[in-house]
Amino acid sequence: MITTQPLTPAAFAPFGDVLDCAGDPDTLINQGLCGRFHDRARIDVLGGRVGISLFNAQPRSLPYTLDMMERHPLGSQAFIPMTEHPFLVVVAPDQAGAPGAPQAFLTAPGQAINFHRNTWHGVCTPLHAPGLFAVVDRIGEGENLQEHWFEEGYTIHAP
Repeated sequence: MITTQPLTPAAFAPFGDVLDCAGDPDTLINQGLCGRFHDRARIDVLGGRVGISLFNAQPRSLPYTLDMMERHPLGSQAFIPMTEHPFLVVVAPDQAGAPGAPQAFLTAPGQAINFHRNTWHGVCTPLHAPGLFAVVDRIGEGENLQEHWFEEGYTIHAP
């Protein structure tokens, strides 16, 4: 069983970037009326190009059964929610080409994430409708999706 934890930049650092407006903006733009929190995600693609897609995912609920994880060896992948609802983020270290022990995070309103290239992660998992996300990732030729199905799933629950 896996218990969710709050999403923090330190806890998520081995897997990717937390995108939020924590702290003071790096600079003020637009006549001083807009704080710019600059360069919050490391977008990393091999070949191809960077694109923005929209995902409209069906909401899930906790407890949640994790039976599959995936990774993208040719590019990072950022999920930017288009609502203020929290969503579930599941990641795992690589262990000889398969996911190791999964970890689960719950986002706070205003947080987005960017998975580093080749990071094992769960699928897009909104917990409320609508499950609308802007996704920034690699667009191009080549095999950029690897899936791993667990023989026995993991149950993820809230603390």
